[in-house]
Amino acid sequence: MSLRDRLTRLTGDAPKPLSTESRQETISDLRRKIERVMARRPKTVESPAGVSHGTPLEHVVAGGQTETPYGSFFVSRSTLRAGDLHGHARICDLACASMEATALIAGCPTAKDMPLSDGLFLDTETTGLVGGTGIFPFLIGLGWFEASSFVTCQLFARDFSEEGAMLRYFSELASEKRFLVTFNGKAFDLNLLGTRFILNRCREPLTAMPHIDLLHPSRRVLAHRLENARLSTIEAQVLGVEREGDIPGFEIPQRYFDWLRRRDGRLMGDVFMHNRMDVVSMASLLKYLADLVQESQELGHSHHGDLLKVAGLVHERGDDEKAGSMLEALISSLHGDVSTSARRTLSIIYKKAGRWEEAASLWQSLLSSDPHDFFAVEELAKFYEHRTREYEKALYLVATLLNDAPDLDDEERASAEHRLRRLLHKMAPQ
Repeated sequence: MSLRDRLTRLTGDAPKPLSTESRQETISDLRRKIERVMARRPKTVESPAGVSHGTPLEHVVAGGQTETPYGSFFVSRSTLRAGDLHGHARICDLACASMEATALIAGCPTAKDMPLSDGLFLDTETTGLVGGTGIFPFLIGLGWFEASSFVTCQLFARDFSEEGAMLRYFSELASEKRFLVTFNGKAFDLNLLGTRFILNRCREPLTAMPHIDLLHPSRRVLAHRLENARLSTIEAQVLGVEREGDIPGFEIPQRYFDWLRRRDGRLMGDVFMHNRMDVVSMASLLKYLADLVQESQELGHSHHGDLLKVAGLVHERGDDEKAGSMLEALISSLHGDVSTSARRTLSIIYKKAGRWEEAASLWQSLLSSDPHDFFAVEELAKFYEHRTREYEKALYLVATLLNDAPDLDDEERASAEHRLRRLLHKMAPQ
């Protein structure tokens, strides 16, 4: 049934032949019908703007209403001073994170020469945990460094009608910064906000900004010793941050829907705190990861497994010189698995650079620790076969491995047997 037919039934008017009406007459007729239908609806009295049915939000969260040419919304600002602690770190220490190291580990080279104070830390709270045009970002948490302090600014849409004003205000703040820092922002926050900017016909400033997403390097560096790579897990087990009475993320959407019905500020207090902690923890995590790059040549009190993962990541980023110096320090680690992995990766860097004697020395040291090390046997056999032409040494290594190593997998055994046959062929009298 068409809209015209439905309105005809609601108003009780007799239908008129469409063919005898002009387009303008049809539109005018539909408008009159809609007005008559709406006039039949029961009148409801809406609460005046800013009036709560429960505890006012500003009694629970430090902040207040902000007026803009596009409307109003709620803003909460707070500042952590230089000496304040967040987990193990002081705020003034977080402000000293190396951007060169951060850009390297995050794979964002364009941010290398930017000061940390030009970064905008971003985290959103939404009405859902999956993407789509129906997901509403009701709380936008922002943070940035000012000298040795860290400022958080949280923008809150008290209902859906305040989104446009909130987004335009956010756009103005973002335009003052040069790069973004998020945790899983590439997959979630930026896509969501981009959609909301389009729907509200606002200028979208985010996609043009260099973006440091801390989730990906965190997974690469920390997953080896954590049960998952959630920010809350990293906080508790790496950064030393303890959240008391924190609201689980999956409960936050329902809190906002409850807020829309009850307008009780007590419903949102925990949500603001959760969001603020996320923003500050991103700054702490950035500092932790950057320090791993900076301090890797000293080992010190840093987690050696984390340092090894960082070295591998830097190697993948193409900075073999930096990765090599990091791995050279890790060779002396008292953690056997770290030392072994460091020697393996470093030997490949030496091999690539043509530093054959240094690479061979590392392969021999690996065999001294484990005579059945397939990697070391294979690489050293290649060295003897192709570089020094010492076929007897290569043959001895491969034959010993095949005879004495019972735990070779099928692929390793096939590779070793193929090399053995080739060596025997090369050594056969012509």
